[in-house]
Amino acid sequence: ATRATSGPPRATMLRTVVIAACVAGSYAFTASPALIRAGAATRATSGISGMKMQAKSKAVPFLSQPEALDGSMAGDVGFDPFGISSVIDIKWLRESELKHGRICMLAATGCLVQEVVHLPGPAFSQKMALNAWAAAPRGGMISILVAIGLIEMISNRFALTATDMFANPNRVPGDLGFDPLSLGANPANRARFELSEVIHGRAAMMGFSGMVHQMIVSKQAPIEQLMHFKAVDSSLMKLGGAAGNLGY
Repeated sequence: ATRATSGPPRATMLRTVVIAACVAGSYAFTASPALIRAGAATRATSGISGMKMQAKSKAVPFLSQPEALDGSMAGDVGFDPFGISSVIDIKWLRESELKHGRICMLAATGCLVQEVVHLPGPAFSQKMALNAWAAAPRGGMISILVAIGLIEMISNRFALTATDMFANPNRVPGDLGFDPLSLGANPANRARFELSEVIHGRAAMMGFSGMVHQMIVSKQAPIEQLMHFKAVDSSLMKLGGAAGNLGY
């Protein structure tokens, strides 16, 4: 009687064990909720990374945005069609851009002032800047060049290359601490002036280059040409001014 009554419970237990084993086996081929969440996060991250990789330059929309030009610098519009920022330190490139922009802002102003104001003496009486440069004493020009070189080396502590100029991570490109009027005391004003300097510097580099070529071709100073324009005779295209004196 005991054996007869023990049969059904054993059969029930056997069925329960078999069902549990099947469930466990099927669960082995199912990802856990943690893995599902991790997979979803990975796909989302991959999608964001893909969007970043496909981001286009604002300045050249058909080219990808250079990695180094992330918009953190004033005037950064992603313009680097030759990929120079991927080879040379972006800070060194910005330092170079600011210096050349500042020099050209002074040079463009000098080209205009030279027509109106001269130093005393016949050697400084030329109205056109190129002629004034060619007529200036060579010793004076060499002295100016040497002085500029010394200032450049001393101010940068002889660290002039892209590999060592920004060894100090706290060094900001173009920041010489020159703000006698405290215009940059307000962060908003500082950002506005930084952008203004970059824009005006780029315009000055183009403007000064245009003035130089205009003086070579037209043989007139900028203000004089604006006031008394003379068409260039294409049959007499000969370089004049300092370029002509040099035999070009």
